[in-house]
Amino acid sequence: NSKLFSPAPTHFGAAPNANTNEICLGMPGVLPVLNEQAVELAIRAAIGLNCTVNHRSQWSRKHYFYPDLPKGYQISQYDQPIASNGRLTIKVGDAEKTIRIERIHMEEDAGKNVHDAALAGNRSYVDFNRAGIPLVEIVTKPDLHSPEEAAAYMKSLRQILRYLDVCDGNMEQGSLRCDANVSIKPIGQKELGTRTELKNINSFRFVSQAIQYEILRQTEVLDRGEKVIQETRLWDSQAKMTRSMRSKEEAHDYRYFPDPDLPDLVLNETQIAEINSSLPELPTQKIERYISELELSEYDATVLSEDVEIANFFESALQEHKNPKAIGNWVINEVLRAIKGTSITTLAFPPRYLGRLVKLIDEQTISGKIAK
Repeated sequence: NSKLFSPAPTHFGAAPNANTNEICLGMPGVLPVLNEQAVELAIRAAIGLNCTVNHRSQWSRKHYFYPDLPKGYQISQYDQPIASNGRLTIKVGDAEKTIRIERIHMEEDAGKNVHDAALAGNRSYVDFNRAGIPLVEIVTKPDLHSPEEAAAYMKSLRQILRYLDVCDGNMEQGSLRCDANVSIKPIGQKELGTRTELKNINSFRFVSQAIQYEILRQTEVLDRGEKVIQETRLWDSQAKMTRSMRSKEEAHDYRYFPDPDLPDLVLNETQIAEINSSLPELPTQKIERYISELELSEYDATVLSEDVEIANFFESALQEHKNPKAIGNWVINEVLRAIKGTSITTLAFPPRYLGRLVKLIDEQTISGKIAK
């Protein structure tokens, strides 16, 4: 509800620069104060992704000069992140694969440059509403070897973060974004080639398309006997191609150093254990329980647990009438068709009504046809 180092609000869709104060705008003399709940949510994400939560992490200043960064630096974490050494198992087709997570670090978001010719004159504007919003950056090892694996990883990551209530997962609103690093190598060679970074991709489909395009582009560059340049590129979803944005900075270009206004973030085992004990059942655990306790098929268990809101709806309906197979069928075949890809919260009735409806069928008060 508030930013990482200031009490300014974070409502999406507010008028430009409405969610700002002196701290977001980098006014002289202001000091950052850490948002405690943001730290708790970062720890939830770390535990949910099987990471080691580090008892001591450090805030650093990452310097670069863009109009949307009013201080001239971003408060981030560099060599001492909040968590490290995690893993996430993904499924591509029938195959499972474990993706190693190198680190999770906290940082504040930058603002947003707006280039709109329709605005007064041919000008650019800066909206600082996003400046200072709490982020976690989740960095994997180079374990993803295809566009399909990258998309599967993003879907699985989004699912877990939504279950943990860390993030609403809304990619269109920028709640979840992907930076994809792409590098290729000849078959048989161990070392990966020069990488390019694709910035701020905001849909699973675009992640897959952008990586596929970049693999082909880099292959063609090497086939011509040229070198791949290390750079940051943007995905143009209209033209379906990546475009060069800027040369890629290295860590020394950012001149990282510990932020003198912020002490190290020190956590103890009791704090971490309390957050761990409050975590909800995660998707894989839910699937196992649905199969073993509710005797659902693996397919039904997977569909019903795919989205946390659908799983909650199903379990609430079960509170009204204990017939998991019948209620599960109604959710999968009728409810999901009715919402047509939108949120299940858009339904005109609560889950207990579905439980009552299935009970009326089981008691032979009404037929399935009438229920539909």
